[in-house]
Amino acid sequence: VQLQASGGGLVQAGGSLRLSCAASGSTLSSYAVGWFRQAPGRAREFVAAISWSGNNTPYGARVKGRFTISRDNAKNTVYLQMNSLKPEDAAVYYCAADRTRVGWNALEYTYWGQGTLVTVSS
Repeated sequence: VQLQASGGGLVQAGGSLRLSCAASGSTLSSYAVGWFRQAPGRAREFVAAISWSGNNTPYGARVKGRFTISRDNAKNTVYLQMNSLKPEDAAVYYCAADRTRVGWNALEYTYWGQGTLVTVSS
């Protein structure tokens, strides 16, 4: 499966963005999908994930309550709605997919998109 992340951009603190992760080459409904982010000089961080059914959606502690992950299997796309954005949310956001169970560990994901940049101004 090939993944294409999009929707990043510049937003003011307190604003919202919705990221999309579109799949091609395979049906995304068979995969768990995760979002990760990486800011300059920092390790890659787990943001959120969603099981193939959509019933399991773990979140990272720093985004829980502000971000929402969802999927539209008919459109072969997973979304990350980001609200109440903070300057510390600025990073390159990556989506990843795997056929195994949903998880927070980046090493468990086989397929990765190219990343989309989110910038949050204070």
